[in-house]
Amino acid sequence: MSSRLAALQRLAVVTLLGFASGLPLALTGQAMQAWLTVDGIDLATIGFLSLVGLPYTFKFLWAPLMDRFEPPWLGRRRGWLVLTQLALAGVLLLLAAQAPREGIRAFALLAVLLAFLSASQDVVIDAYRTDLLPPPERGMGASLNVMGYRLAMILSGGIALIWTDPTQGGGWSWPDVYRFMGYVLAGLAVLSALLLPRLPDVPRPQTAAARDLRGFVAVLAAVAAGVWLTDRFGGAIAQALVAPLLDGSSLAPALRQRWVDLAALLMGIGFTLPLAAWAARRAHFDTLLGGLHSYFNQQGAAAFLLFIVLYKLGDAFAGSLMTAFLLKSMAYTLAEVGVVNKVVGLWLTIGGALLGGLLMLKLGLWRSLLLFGVLQLLSNLGFWWLAVSGKGALPGTVLPAFDWGFVKLATPTPVDGGLLMVVAFENISGGMGTAAFVAFLMSLCNQRFTATQYALLSAFASIGRVWVGPLAGVLAESIGWPTFFIISTVLAAPALVMLVWLRASVQALDVPVGPARAED
Repeated sequence: MSSRLAALQRLAVVTLLGFASGLPLALTGQAMQAWLTVDGIDLATIGFLSLVGLPYTFKFLWAPLMDRFEPPWLGRRRGWLVLTQLALAGVLLLLAAQAPREGIRAFALLAVLLAFLSASQDVVIDAYRTDLLPPPERGMGASLNVMGYRLAMILSGGIALIWTDPTQGGGWSWPDVYRFMGYVLAGLAVLSALLLPRLPDVPRPQTAAARDLRGFVAVLAAVAAGVWLTDRFGGAIAQALVAPLLDGSSLAPALRQRWVDLAALLMGIGFTLPLAAWAARRAHFDTLLGGLHSYFNQQGAAAFLLFIVLYKLGDAFAGSLMTAFLLKSMAYTLAEVGVVNKVVGLWLTIGGALLGGLLMLKLGLWRSLLLFGVLQLLSNLGFWWLAVSGKGALPGTVLPAFDWGFVKLATPTPVDGGLLMVVAFENISGGMGTAAFVAFLMSLCNQRFTATQYALLSAFASIGRVWVGPLAGVLAESIGWPTFFIISTVLAAPALVMLVWLRASVQALDVPVGPARAED
């Protein structure tokens, strides 16, 4: 009985941590898109501002410091968690005081800082969850983590849209929303300090602290140098290479410039990442290098990384500008999008995640990834259908007015039947795929380097969500939404082909090996 209670406690903690992880994510993603859209920012700019999520793809660079160093009093994982949550609360209060139209650059810088702290919180949460759960509990733990994560996104990305609807909501502004979320994060920091159990002591990487700090500074300097060089010379080089290819096209001059900007961005990434890797080796950033060495020592490590990038790519491509698509192109109201896409849809995602966790007990990891991946691919075709058919293609319904205190609809709100059907299928399949995917990532980690390795894996997983934003914004304006969603469907196929090829390697991860993976 005591073991069952301990398991329930672990799963409850994972759910709370999922909520903490999901809350700031929407505030740098779809909630921010809604704020920028109603503030009159153009679509291509909104697409480029998805780059505020860049820290999610680079978090493995500072994750080794969270493996190597331990804040006082609360332990290695809880100490970092409380610090990041308090910092998140402070940045949200600062962001609430900054209007996008009055200073888009300052707004973007604060949003990048928010994403950096959110990614840092994710590093700690992912490591804590992976260290906490034994292999038999990882499928259900991943499902409950997704449930908590989606509950938070219902609050910050769904109910917030209803709060800010000028005719339906409670008269909130977007600064009011961000200020409130700051207070919620401060409360979560208190809960993290008081309720989370301390993990058993695990040997930390045995590296020199000064060398790790020096290595991190060297990597940071290399990234800064790459960003400066890209800003200084990338635009001119991209202009010389890309502009001749666009001459004679029917694209508007402003849109041509977006393609040039995108080329400059990609060249900058291609230069900066190798420079950062070189700096890490030269400065002997031992915890980072040790964590990477430990991961790449396992069979199929490189192929797993490619699969991780591809598995959620089509899903990320379709969802990268979803809020802007529904509000601007489909002309749904804030309240309708908030209720259907953010509240009803996210509840369905939770249901999908829980269903995925239960099915994984029967199907195993490989078959779950394959089945749920096929469903994710098919869900993208639903948005293609919506873009082609338009509003009113299916009979809708009307949500009655309500007032629950924390959220209300002032008047009855029509809900489009097509939107409801497409969002339902997409969120159920996405929740199932995410549950299997999180369990897969946890199974690849070595406990000595959990923060470093999970940060690396999840950084690769977020490549699609972060990097397709600029391309998505430019493509949507260039080719139209129907073709855009067809492309997103095609992009989901390579991961399924690769999964068939990796069948034996993925099935081997299903074998229980105890709470910690064996040392390489």
